[in-house]
Amino acid sequence: MAPDKRFFSPRGPFSIEELSSLSGAEVVRPGKTSANFKNVAALHDARATDVSFLDNRLYREHLQTTRAGCCIIRVNNLDLVPADTAILASDNPYLAYARIATAFHPDWDETYYPRSDEERVHPSAILGNGTIVGVGAVVGPNAQIGSNCYIAANAYIGSGVSIGKNCRIGPNASIRFSVIGDDVVIYAGARIGEPGFGFAVASDGPLSVPQVGRVIIGDAVEIGANTTIDRGAVPDTVIGSGTRIDNLVQIGHNVEIGQFCVVVAQVGIAGSTKIGDGVQIGGQTAISGHLKVENGARIAACSGVMRNIQAGDTVAGSPAVPMKQFFRQIAALSRLVQKKER
Repeated sequence: MAPDKRFFSPRGPFSIEELSSLSGAEVVRPGKTSANFKNVAALHDARATDVSFLDNRLYREHLQTTRAGCCIIRVNNLDLVPADTAILASDNPYLAYARIATAFHPDWDETYYPRSDEERVHPSAILGNGTIVGVGAVVGPNAQIGSNCYIAANAYIGSGVSIGKNCRIGPNASIRFSVIGDDVVIYAGARIGEPGFGFAVASDGPLSVPQVGRVIIGDAVEIGANTTIDRGAVPDTVIGSGTRIDNLVQIGHNVEIGQFCVVVAQVGIAGSTKIGDGVQIGGQTAISGHLKVENGARIAACSGVMRNIQAGDTVAGSPAVPMKQFFRQIAALSRLVQKKER
């Protein structure tokens, strides 16, 4: 799916020649027609008018089945691109994509700034019956908030944000580029929908990559104080219904967390990792990016997860290993220390 037009209005369209000029990538195949391209999208969501890219070999399968009109790739992946897809080749596809995405979305992090107290709740915002907006809170243009919600003092609800009914947003929390279900509680100081940490390295320094996805939060989710959930780069960041997230948790862009998960304080989940349903993650755990943690897995506190975890497994340690193996390692280390002391 292309970026949500409630939040992002693309420039363009651009021809394949214009995309080549913008990105520095070489036109290898112009496609069947001289089509113009209207937006960027992830490989698995892209349509015939979208531009996508492959930079991580983990997603080669998505390239083979993509419906994107144009793909940016390295030349060694030419044989994976569908026959009808235009091809731009680059030694650094992510950098080429960053330049193209910036051309489509030069204003990708716009913020609503009310100019007076009268504009704190924008006239185009829709508030449901019984909803209360506290002193100093801001509700941006075209935001929609359901009935019986409480928006506490100095909270910020950005342009186009959708919040369901019976929700509570704590003081000084901010929500942007997000779609939120019913019965959700977001505690004080949480930051939902800020840009993910995405940049491409160029010869003249890092280039920020437009983060044009959303945060999607299901029903009956609780999000703790000062927790941050980054919006997606193109695909969305998703939090499943019934999940509980503690204070001071960092969730990176494109992460997907299933239903009824428990994520304890100071956990960090790197971008594009997928967490299944019913997963329990102990405090101060770090999870690398692009991994899969399957349904019902449990991760002990202070673990470092660097590989996929199968359904129902319990792991501990850094790097995390199955719990029995972890305790055998601890016992073996203890015996070595005792032997040395003797």
